[in-house]
Amino acid sequence: MSPLQIGALVGVVTLLVLGLGVPIAFGLGFVAILFLLIFQGPAGLGFVGELFFSGLDDFTLVAIPMFIVMGAAISSSAAGSDLYSTLERWLGRMPGGLVIANICACTIFAALSGSSPATCAAIGKMGIPEMRKRGYPAGLAAGAIAAGGTLGILIPPSVTMIVYGIATGTSIGRLFLAGILPGLLLTSLFVAWAIFAASRGRFQMAVIEQSTLAQKIALLPKVMPFFVIVAGILYVLYGGIATPSEAAGVGAVFCLILVAALYGARGRDFWRIFRSSTSESVMVMMIIAASALFSYMLSALFVTQSMAEWIVALDVNRWLLLGIVNLFLLVAGFFLPPVAVILMTAPLLLPVIRNAGFDPTWFAVIMTINLEIGLITPPVGLNLYVINGIAPDVSLGTILRGAWPFVVMMIVGMILMCIFPQIVTWLPDLLMSNAR
Repeated sequence: MSPLQIGALVGVVTLLVLGLGVPIAFGLGFVAILFLLIFQGPAGLGFVGELFFSGLDDFTLVAIPMFIVMGAAISSSAAGSDLYSTLERWLGRMPGGLVIANICACTIFAALSGSSPATCAAIGKMGIPEMRKRGYPAGLAAGAIAAGGTLGILIPPSVTMIVYGIATGTSIGRLFLAGILPGLLLTSLFVAWAIFAASRGRFQMAVIEQSTLAQKIALLPKVMPFFVIVAGILYVLYGGIATPSEAAGVGAVFCLILVAALYGARGRDFWRIFRSSTSESVMVMMIIAASALFSYMLSALFVTQSMAEWIVALDVNRWLLLGIVNLFLLVAGFFLPPVAVILMTAPLLLPVIRNAGFDPTWFAVIMTINLEIGLITPPVGLNLYVINGIAPDVSLGTILRGAWPFVVMMIVGMILMCIFPQIVTWLPDLLMSNAR
């Protein structure tokens, strides 16, 4: 078999294995070992243990569990509720104001947690019942939360950006800065759709009680410290004061202190925080280790090199090439979570993207948004299932119909970033150059 035929067979077998519900880390590891055994015999398994270890032997990876602890500390406390209440008071009386408040809450919570499912769960538990109680259609309510939750992997601190940086050798501080303006752009597009949907909708929205300026300001002290932490992390990163791992560690400690000081978290609460953080961190780390083995298998069987040569040999316009790459990522995102897709494809695609003249940091954002779409589209669509879990009386079909307009907004955002790449590169270019 040719390397490309082997690659096609690997893809089919991988989808079949993961489609059976096998955990991603074990599925990738099984496929890698299976193909090494078939094509290289028992001798091909000699490096499995070393590859698993080397996949995790990177100090930068420490940032992942630390940022996960940050998110767990916030989501396990009443910080999400305070955030939601604050935004509801400030934005609730605008056209579609409650939808806007939920989208903005998702945006801010995403910056605090770095996790899309966590953002969906934390804001959706409060936001969906409130929107439906006030007359918003179930599809719009659920779709807004599902789409808003996707911002968790784009706005810093983002676990997927850390994984991309490690997989491709790209500056994580630069990646974090690159996600800020695109995240705000997507938030603005989501808000624009919410206003349009509310203004043309035939549903009757209940009027939200008017709050005085003093009441609005009184809600700010509880949520401002968390914003200060995120701003501080970004400052020490782009300022060259600390590495991502060091900044993440300090941010995690401060978040734990804040939930203890502001929300009275005690021993049992911290046990839940550390237990959930450990579980999620181990899952991500196992995927990283298994992906290292999977990547080695593809390289050892010359699949990676042959695919790169095939893509380069297409000799097409670079924008058509980017379209082909994005279509491939979109399909991959339908079946696999973003972390797995990035680890499996970013090292393969980056040389092709560089040769085509695209900025690797810009491509990281385009890739991330593309994978965000996979979070709210079937068959996997993790955010859809999270929403369905917290609002079981809203069918998956209804959630999907409500999310589709936001998918269109994400595609519009990607097109704008292709036309104006400065949306992605301006802030990291400005701040990183000043830091030097």
